Amino acid sequence: GDMEANLAVEGVGRRPRRFPYSNWGPWVALLGVLLALGTGVVMGIPAAIIGHRDDGDLTTFGNVGVQLATAIGFLLVPMAIAAQRGAATLREVLRRLGVRRFKPTTALIWTAAAIGAYLLFALLYSSLVVEPRQEDIADGFGPVPVQVLLIVIAAPISEEICFRGMLFGGLRERLPRLAAALIAGLVFGGLHALTGVTAVPPLVFFGFVLALLYERTGSLWPCIVLHMLNNSVALLAQ
Repeated sequence: GDMEANLAVEGVGRRPRRFPYSNWGPWVALLGVLLALGTGVVMGIPAAIIGHRDDGDLTTFGNVGVQLATAIGFLLVPMAIAAQRGAATLREVLRRLGVRRFKPTTALIWTAAAIGAYLLFALLYSSLVVEPRQEDIADGFGPVPVQVLLIVIAAPISEEICFRGMLFGGLRERLPRLAAALIAGLVFGGLHALTGVTAVPPLVFFGFVLALLYERTGSLWPCIVLHMLNNSVALLAQ
């Protein structure tokens, strides 16, 4: 009886000491992605209505509002799930989602390996399969500082917390590392299909690599930095 009670407390109330730090499991993690998307859509409706143009496109205000709402959805839902599963403070919520300290040397080595693997895949994909093309969404956000805020800062932070911290963390509780990373990568890449189908495979691989980087370093920070770097290069290229 005492042992069962202790296990129950460990599962819900206390934080897991080792990776994964989550305690919500695969199904809640997958449902969380849908809830995060839905939350972003609902929160973006006012901006989409106000910023609607006669030709069907959105004004700068509309685009910025919808993008911001998406990022907020990706942040709020994982945080709510962590809080609901026993994380009592904001610090504990963020720690459950992987926002933790890390060893710089280890992070540097694994980040370099992740960059190398991703660049190799991107090179092979573009030369052997097809040149990936993504819709240029940056211009729709207006001034360059706003583009940087949304694409280089808000998107990487919110997406890492959602897709690596919540989704991969939850999947990893029950699945082997590579399987969990692949599923998380497929969901991450698949959700970018609307901006360009040819860019999905490299993004799936990018998501896969980021998941492995998260586990190897034990922190989301290296993933966020690498994601920011990737989005900065993409923004400069557009």
